[in-house]
Amino acid sequence: MKILSVASEVFPLIKTGGLADVAGALPLALAGHGMHMRTLMPGYPVVMQRLAKSEVVATFDDLLGEPARILAAKHEGLDILVLDAPGFFDRPGGPYTDATAKDFPDNWRRFAALSLAGAEIARGLLFGWRPDIVHAHDWQAAMTAVYMRYTGLQHIPTVITVHNLAFQGQFGPEIFPELGLPPDAFSVDGLEYYGDVGFLKGGLRTAWSITTVSPTYAQEITTPEYGMGLEGLINARAADLDGIVNGIDTAVWNPETDPHIARPFAAGSLKKRAVNRQALVERFNLDDDDGPIFCIVSRLTWQKGIDIIAEVADWIVQQGGKLAVLGSGDQGLEGALLAAASRHRGRIGIVIGYNEPLSHLMQAGSDAILIPSRFEPCGLTQLYGLRYGCIPIVARTGGLADTVIDANEAALSARVATGFQFTPINADGLRQALRRVFKAYAEPKVWARIQNQGMKSDVSWENSAARYAELYSSLLAKV
Repeated sequence: MKILSVASEVFPLIKTGGLADVAGALPLALAGHGMHMRTLMPGYPVVMQRLAKSEVVATFDDLLGEPARILAAKHEGLDILVLDAPGFFDRPGGPYTDATAKDFPDNWRRFAALSLAGAEIARGLLFGWRPDIVHAHDWQAAMTAVYMRYTGLQHIPTVITVHNLAFQGQFGPEIFPELGLPPDAFSVDGLEYYGDVGFLKGGLRTAWSITTVSPTYAQEITTPEYGMGLEGLINARAADLDGIVNGIDTAVWNPETDPHIARPFAAGSLKKRAVNRQALVERFNLDDDDGPIFCIVSRLTWQKGIDIIAEVADWIVQQGGKLAVLGSGDQGLEGALLAAASRHRGRIGIVIGYNEPLSHLMQAGSDAILIPSRFEPCGLTQLYGLRYGCIPIVARTGGLADTVIDANEAALSARVATGFQFTPINADGLRQALRRVFKAYAEPKVWARIQNQGMKSDVSWENSAARYAELYSSLLAKV
């Protein structure tokens, strides 16, 4: 089976969040199910640099106003198709924002072009290869399903995966004439969304199947609280909605072979984690004592509950704990955490920014990872934590609720607990959970049992890839 994946970021070529991890890991996992996935992505400068060897396989004289090429390349087991359109993608900044963190004003055109290129590949643009199924990710690729629906390709099955419904790609109606779609596409059954153009809305309306990245999040987005204004549409398409929890690349995230940590270890050799803990203490200038180290590896935003961390930081220190924080985001939240670090030197350490190797060391050396997200479609950091014996403390929402077994009395007695969940998702709720955490940490055998149970968790892509393979097969059966 041949599948075209369309995504705006793919690890290890470029990453801003979990979407990249999924887009990079799923093709490798599907190969074991007899499926060949090629991934179309934008030719950002860093991507062009890392794909030194590539072949031109198609050209566009005018792709929504710019000349462009499709390049084919192989990278770390991935079969990559790159949309090389310098007018759209060869610019400083990140994939979506400029150097001042402002959205590029032409993002609508940039990602409509990516989607249109995906639709043309589905039409047969590439010599000798045409996909049986097209799988688009998030709003940046959602228009692929729209172009296919309105340009005579509706007979090819399409899947759209929502990684975070909060990001919808909503633009003013004045852009519609520039998209190259027939007038009837700007309707309630297509792109029209409260008078605007909704890229994600259009994808949700036109794709054959909708998936999101955990079963609980699939349920949550049917409600007004989590549906972000799209719950009516999602409920109308409930029969086509599936929640498939993400996995992680267990070759990249493997504490027994990880090159980014100070000392490898396994579930049977947890004492070796002490070397990583010491390296973490030195990296964050923390006091070298027995108090538990809680890490945060996150975008520093309200959605991720970072204001809750700032509110309880002093209390954590009073209880004898320490904090190691890696991330960037909202300047006010960055400032609140930096202020807490200045109040508690040796107890709170912060690195502002994104650092993939450091995130590995933090999972290998911290005692627990705090994830107080107000909503979390799936989350990956808790899966890394489970894999590395870094016990997750998570809000009871979305994929966090699906992947962490709370250390309540019943779970502890049955020896199945893998972490700690809390609700309500506020400072009081987190403090209540942390009281249980400190109690468990004071009993080394209990703590080690939770660590070991977490490290036994199957966080790989195997089960999830099997679910996707089953979904693809069921869609093809309808053709």
